[in-house]
Amino acid sequence: MATIASSKTDQAAGKSGGGFGVPLWLISYLQAAPLLLILGFFFLLPIAMIGVVSFWDYDFAGLYPAFLTTNYTDTLGSWVTWKTYLNTLKFTAIVWALTLVIGFWVAYFLAFHVRRTSTQMVLFLVCTVPFMTSNIIRMISWIPVLGRNGLVNSTLIQMGLIPKPIEWLLYSDFAVVLAMVHLYTLFMVTPIFNTLMRIDRSLFEAARDAGASGWQILWNVVIPLAKPGMAIGTIFVVTLVMADFSTVQVMSGGQSASIALMMKNQMSLLQYPAAAANAVVLLILVLLMVAAILRVVDIRKEL
Repeated sequence: MATIASSKTDQAAGKSGGGFGVPLWLISYLQAAPLLLILGFFFLLPIAMIGVVSFWDYDFAGLYPAFLTTNYTDTLGSWVTWKTYLNTLKFTAIVWALTLVIGFWVAYFLAFHVRRTSTQMVLFLVCTVPFMTSNIIRMISWIPVLGRNGLVNSTLIQMGLIPKPIEWLLYSDFAVVLAMVHLYTLFMVTPIFNTLMRIDRSLFEAARDAGASGWQILWNVVIPLAKPGMAIGTIFVVTLVMADFSTVQVMSGGQSASIALMMKNQMSLLQYPAAAANAVVLLILVLLMVAAILRVVDIRKEL
């Protein structure tokens, strides 16, 4: 009887939050309150302000608080905006496909063909060395390589392979895609490598014992188990490409456009409500893309 009474007393003390009369659910909320406040102030509040400003009126003299849908109708009713969104989605699809292929094979090599853990770490750190410099520096470093008198054209002309410089190597969509792939491939390599390292190697032995070839093991074992890492890398790459304006502006020479570059130009002209409306539309589009990815692949195993 004494044991039962003691147990009930302990349960009552636990429900009351350690004897202070505070419910456990309230203690949990209090513990999470600092993080919620930080996220609310630095994340939710700016997004809410963008949403509010997107309904304001403006002219060359300033901004005027109001509730107008003109910014959204002008944005969604313009064929230039739709063309810009399609161009942005084109860059996103191409860069995603290239970074996925390159990132998967780099991660596959590091995870399965490099036996020593120390060598894996060294090679992985080598991949991260370029990230010790600015994105802008890494991006413009392609200009002397791809330019009319750059390294590639000069080498090809000296070898007699081309009679004159190739114009589309720089200041074109090709240059934009190349620079983005260079900038964002590591964001695909890292989560895929992390996923591949968690795969139980005994599964490969079981597949070989069942008569599976190397390509069958890759297709039926490795790729399905690597899908969470591929999904996380996809989210990183998609969001980064959709929000990139500097690469498009510099590497295309102003001959191409993206929605982020459009917003940057609108802000330079002090058209903040129009830029805010574009930002809201872009945010909704990105969230829909992320939601679609999460419906296809369950990434909770990686979190």
